[in-house]
Amino acid sequence: MTIDPSNFREVLGHFASGVTIITSMTESGPVGFTCQAFSALSLDPPLVIVAASNNSSTWPKIAAAGSFCVNILESRQEALCRSFAVSGSDKFAGVGWKATASGDPHLDGALAWVDCSLESITGAGDHELVVGGVRDLGTSEGTPLLYYRSGFGGFAS
Repeated sequence: MTIDPSNFREVLGHFASGVTIITSMTESGPVGFTCQAFSALSLDPPLVIVAASNNSSTWPKIAAAGSFCVNILESRQEALCRSFAVSGSDKFAGVGWKATASGDPHLDGALAWVDCSLESITGAGDHELVVGGVRDLGTSEGTPLLYYRSGFGGFAS
């Protein structure tokens, strides 16, 4: 059976997810990209997983750096999410951040952050599955930015 790519996207778009920005520090400065494919993987040891597109121009720079920070976005950070989703611009222009212990950018206003060492990369279709070993993490106040059916929204309790 052949799965139509547009139908695949439509059906899986019914799964709501949080939104992250994956950041790293390189020799030429900070880099990052928007990513909705993120999840906890293991408690012992603490591991997370990220799916990075093979088409990303930013991901190879992060992979070469060997560490990254997952910034879980707060509901008011849709504009930030959109700016990190496009190629070719200075994504960090006007964006506040602090360095994690490993030196990677923890974005101001992020709902939570997870500082990781790059543990493994496995090819998976048009993406790479990236396992990160959690070195440090933290939270702040707010509600998550959610992605659902090609649009953004917030959480209502």
